[in-house]
This record gives sequence, C-alpha cells and structure tokens, in this order.
Amino acid sequence: MTKLKLRAFQISSVIFFNALLFVSWTLHYEPVKSLIAGIPYLEYYVEYRMSQQDNLDSYNTPAQSKIDITHYDINIELFPEKKILKGDVTISGVLLDRSLERLDLNFYENMEIKSLTLNGKNSSFEQKDTRLSVPLNGFRSDTFNVRVVYEGTPKKLGFGSFVFDSFNGRSVTYNMSEPIYASTWYPCNDKPDDKALMDMSITNDSAKVSVSNGRLMDVKTKGDRRTYHWKTFYPITTYLICFYSADYRHFEEKYVSASKDSMNIDYFAFPEHLDMAQNDFKGHPEMIRFFSGLFGEYPFIKEKYGVAEFLWQMGAMEHQTITGIGSNFLNGKRFFNEFYIHELAHQWFGDAVSPATWKDIWLNEGFATYCEALFAEHESGPSAYRSTMLQKFQDHFSGTLYNPQSGLFSSTVYDKGAWVLHMLRWEIGDSAFFSSLKKYYETYKYKSATTGNFIKVCENESHKDLSYFFKQWVYTGTGNISLVYNWESHASGGNSSILKLKVKQTQEGFQTFRFPLEVSIKTEGSDNEIKKVFYVNERQQEFEVKLSHPVKGITMDPSGWLLASFKKEE
Repeated sequence: MTKLKLRAFQISSVIFFNALLFVSWTLHYEPVKSLIAGIPYLEYYVEYRMSQQDNLDSYNTPAQSKIDITHYDINIELFPEKKILKGDVTISGVLLDRSLERLDLNFYENMEIKSLTLNGKNSSFEQKDTRLSVPLNGFRSDTFNVRVVYEGTPKKLGFGSFVFDSFNGRSVTYNMSEPIYASTWYPCNDKPDDKALMDMSITNDSAKVSVSNGRLMDVKTKGDRRTYHWKTFYPITTYLICFYSADYRHFEEKYVSASKDSMNIDYFAFPEHLDMAQNDFKGHPEMIRFFSGLFGEYPFIKEKYGVAEFLWQMGAMEHQTITGIGSNFLNGKRFFNEFYIHELAHQWFGDAVSPATWKDIWLNEGFATYCEALFAEHESGPSAYRSTMLQKFQDHFSGTLYNPQSGLFSSTVYDKGAWVLHMLRWEIGDSAFFSSLKKYYETYKYKSATTGNFIKVCENESHKDLSYFFKQWVYTGTGNISLVYNWESHASGGNSSILKLKVKQTQEGFQTFRFPLEVSIKTEGSDNEIKKVFYVNERQQEFEVKLSHPVKGITMDPSGWLLASFKKEE
C-alpha cells in the first residue's frame, strides 16, 4: 500500500496537501514536486487512528489456525443505489485437526445470513461481532465446504473496507480490506498466512465494468445486469481479494517475458480521466522487466497485471494482479510514478510472498518502499538511488520494526524498513544482498514468510551471522546511531602520516550498534579522496590508519549507508 506521507500533525494538513495537489495539477510546477518529496514521511492521522482501533490479536481464534482454506467461490451482486450487497460464497478447505469442535471463520455480524450449509447440509451457526462459528458435531470428513448466502450493507472500517460511492453522478463500488476487513463483505479465514485459490463473479448494472484478481473468464449479460467472472490460478490471501465496479474505459499494454511469455497489462480509468491515465499508467512493461530480472519472473504471468482507478484518496493499494490508484493521483504528468513502482513491487513482496503475521508487515512495505530506490538507480544511476533513500531518512523512527508499536502503516514500517534493506546491502555487499532477495522470493513464492525466514536466507547467502544486525535494526533497537567523533593526524616520517579517529556512540535506547563505518579521507597534495571502512562494535572506539600524505579533512559515511547522525567533537 502506498500512503501519502506528509507532515500531518493535525487534520489541517490534509487541506494543505490538497492545495499542493491543486497547484501541481494546474501549474505542474516542479518545485511543488520537490517540496512534497522533501517533507519527512509521517503517517496520516487517519492511519494513526486506525492503528489504535485494530485489535489484531483478538481478531482470530486458535481454531482458525487448524484449518486450511483451499478455495473461495465468491458471488456478489451489487445494488449501489440502495447500498446493498447480496453474496453467495462457498468456502472449501481442509481440517488440520480432526478434534476440532467448531469451524471458526471471520464475518461481521451486521451481515444477515439467509442460509448456511456444511458439505451440502443445512447447519446451525453462531454469528457474533466479527466471528462466524459452525459446529462440527462429530464431523468425520477431512475436507469441508461451507456455503453462506447473505446480504446487507457492509460496515465501512479502516481505509474504507467496502465502499459504495459515486463519481460525477455515477456509482463506483470497491473494497479496501487491508489489514483485517475482508470479513466486512465476505466470510473468510482472514489470516494473511492462509492462501487459497479464488473465483469471483460480480454482478452490477450492465453499464459497469467489474474488475477483480486473476484472469477474466466470462462476461454474461441478463437484461440490465452484467456479471464478470474472474479466476485466480495462483493462491491469494484474503486481504488482497478485491473488486472494482464502475463506468470504466479499458486500454492495455503487453509484457513479453525473457522466455517469450506474453501477458496483458490491463488499465481501467473513469471516462473523464482516460487521457490522463493513458499517460500516467504507461511504462509498466519496463518496470516489470526490471523487477523480473532482479528478483525472478513476474509471479502472476499466467494471469495479468493491471491498474484500476478508484476513489480512495490516500494513495494506492497492491491488490494481487490489479492495483488500485486513487483518482486524485491522475494528472497526465506521471507526477506520482513512484506509486506505480511501489505497488508493482508488492506483486513480488506482499502478494506472491505474503507476511505470515501482521507483525511482519515490514516485509511488505519496507521492501516495496526500497524498490522505489532500486528503480531510481536503474533509471538514473547511483546518485538517484541515494537521493531517493535520503528522502526516506528520519532522525528518529518510533518503535521497533518487527511488531511495530507505531502502527502497521507508519513511517517506521515503510521508511525504516527500506533503510534496513539499504544498510543490509552495505553490510553484506551487493552480490550476497541481491542473491538473498532473489532466493527469498523463489523460496516463499505463493506462500507466507516471517522475518526469521528472511534472516535465514540472508545468512545462508552471505555466510554471515546477522543476528545482531537484525536485533539492533528490526527486533529490539529503536532510533538511529548518534556518533560523536574527532580526529588528529601526526607525521610519520617523510610525507606520510597516521590518522587517529575516535568515535563515541551517544544515542539513548539501544546502547551499542555494530556497523561498518565508511570514512572518506582527503590528504595534502592530492585531489583524490581515500575511502576506508572501520567496523564499529563498541560504545567508544579508536582507529588508526597510516597514509602517504598529511590529512586535510575527513567525511563520515560519505555514501550515506547508515541511519546515523554525526557530530564532530570540538
């Protein structure tokens, strides 16, 4: 998910941002873009509120870990004028524990269940809060099929969850389920580690185009109603299951893989925005080609990739194979191209490889945010890479990265997550770093992964013990390195000299970071700078290096590899 990240200390910042958007769209001034890029990333107040409301620990029961969903057959009929959804969903799965006394699923109790069957037979059930429980009563099969027929107006929670809206007098209906709101509109085992195949049929007014995950299998029209049937051929987790239904105009590009497989890239825009979308959306084939070369082939090559315009005005969402982009972010100038890069990267990290738990959310957002910098490096070189990372720098990130106390969608998760990958690249070197990303993707593709899984891959590829690195940056450590230093140079016969460098970590919280510190040294009689790397692993340390000329000055971390601030001691 891409968020707008502005200095949002109060609600008035939203007004400020809209003013910036207005200027950017009408005047298209580059300084406005630079201004936005230069503002430190902080979470929107809405996201902060949402992180306080979500109770992730109590949302699922232990019984939900003892089933494995294999398929969802989701049939929904939309009545936007009445804000009514009618659903008919069949859930197929496997019992992992034959001693289970009940089948627990997630489904909000405001949705009225008309009928429920278990393996074809009518069944009793209990619906309370966000839970749907079906008694098993001596159920003897290893597999189950639960069919739920229901209707109602889904609750609008989190980032919207399920939205009946309109644009220029025409209805627009869509969902935003992340993190735990899929069950506002369909019954499911709403856990990020339980993936399944899916069929979805969406019925709406015949003027509407209805889009979902996977491949379009069929379109049927009956009277003034039209049904679109979409099917996935790769497993999908519940929060990524989606649909968009609106008066769309469709256009496309083609992606051809290295092995000559051809795939559609489908775009869906409101009629008023078609010209802008045709410019803003283009370029995805090159992006897919780049990430495929870096990590492995696009994971859903037998289906599609696509982008659909919708009315969420806080950014974009990486629904599997069909990213949603807020209508406010179309202007025909490719002003928000990093959004498209970020969401596309999620198809590898977040969608193909999903987080095993929400505590591991940085494996989604940190990775996709870092991919923005990787694509900048690909397009414009190392200086663009470092500039992109610098935009994501903060003097202090709140809380830990794993199980983030700052909320699932905070700048800690996005930007510190990206910086951890940036520092890991420095720690283990390019070869081991990129082979780690590729191996991680190959190993956990179409599955779910934990932070521990990622660490193990990195250690195997780098042949290094990285436990302390991840302890200080992911599990325990908070804040950044704060380093006070001084240096002196002494003659050492002839023109040679000895540089003595003293460093002291002064940060509060995590007491002793361990890290490779690059120092650029400028000497007399030479325009060239000498770069040396010292390994800091104590609170206070001294280093010496012999040089062929007297020292004129030094620069700490000249390439910007560290989440650190430096102060010269006078």
